[in-house]
Amino acid sequence: MAEVRYEQATRRYAGSDTAAVDGLDLDIADGEFLVLVGPSGSGKTTALRMLAGLEDVDEGSISIGTRDVTFVPPKDRDIAMVFQSYALYPHMSVGDNMGFALKLKGVAKETVRQKVADAAKMLDLTQFLDRKPKALSGGQRQRVAMGRAIVRDPAVFLMDEPLSNLDAKLRVETRANIASLQQRLATTTVYVTHDQVEAMTMGHRVAVLKDGVLQQAATPRELYDRPANAFVAGFIGSPGMNLTTLNVGDGGVELGECTVPVARAATTDLREIVCGIRPETLRLVGETDEGFALTVELVEELGADAYVYGTVLSPSGAHRVNVRVDGRTPPRIGQTVRVGVRNHAEVHLFHPGTGVRLAA
Repeated sequence: MAEVRYEQATRRYAGSDTAAVDGLDLDIADGEFLVLVGPSGSGKTTALRMLAGLEDVDEGSISIGTRDVTFVPPKDRDIAMVFQSYALYPHMSVGDNMGFALKLKGVAKETVRQKVADAAKMLDLTQFLDRKPKALSGGQRQRVAMGRAIVRDPAVFLMDEPLSNLDAKLRVETRANIASLQQRLATTTVYVTHDQVEAMTMGHRVAVLKDGVLQQAATPRELYDRPANAFVAGFIGSPGMNLTTLNVGDGGVELGECTVPVARAATTDLREIVCGIRPETLRLVGETDEGFALTVELVEELGADAYVYGTVLSPSGAHRVNVRVDGRTPPRIGQTVRVGVRNHAEVHLFHPGTGVRLAA
């Protein structure tokens, strides 16, 4: 096991005016499960491949433990990588696939056999050791790829969207297995995904990237409660936060006929502000209660919960808003309902120009 450190690590591709990864500063603790998350093109996979040695570091450095590995070949970095595509040898059995890297290193056959058996037991693959990959399901193949990494007992596990090829139900099951396995092994793990739900449910910490730049690295709870900027606020949470640019009045921000009180210090010299309210912070209220009118345009029924999408008219214009409601009694499309804010302390404020968080 070992800690990992990116220090101003930068990767530029020829012909591009912007860096794929731009000055990444990130410390990953020994035994930590860190998730790199972001939209397509954010630089998360490039950052992982830089750590693996599969991409050059044009500026800055990367270290594993006390060793600077910036210019160390991949085979000498003591890492094991799990790919999205499984990358199994089709002509080899499961057992041979899992032990192949050790065989290449000249490890004794009995040692290889024991390590493969231990990993197979851990991953519930013992009964499949003699099968070829074509005789396995997608989830089983992914577990074989995991087993191949585990038997190497590396300092760092690297995982590049390993669940992308699985169906939704199996993805949920497998991500729970990976998180549990990492906790048992206590091996430093860097995991790349574009799925923010996956990131929030698996990682000890989550690092959010956009356009090659680190936006925020924090625990899932901190990302949810205190996003550093409007991008993180909109990206983290399912469904996403309602982000609307609203007029600033004497008492707060004006949403429909409702005024949401905010700290005056946060809005000094601003006529407009980006206001963020999560769907679960809103609720349906009575006609005489404080709130704003919402015209329902879409209802997504998910069983226990339902999500209501609609339009609210404010002094700053029409805004689309999403509200989480009780799934047993959702409103109908075309209906006008009244919506209030559960807790004004859960309203997030961001600068309209920079997107940086303004309020505590």
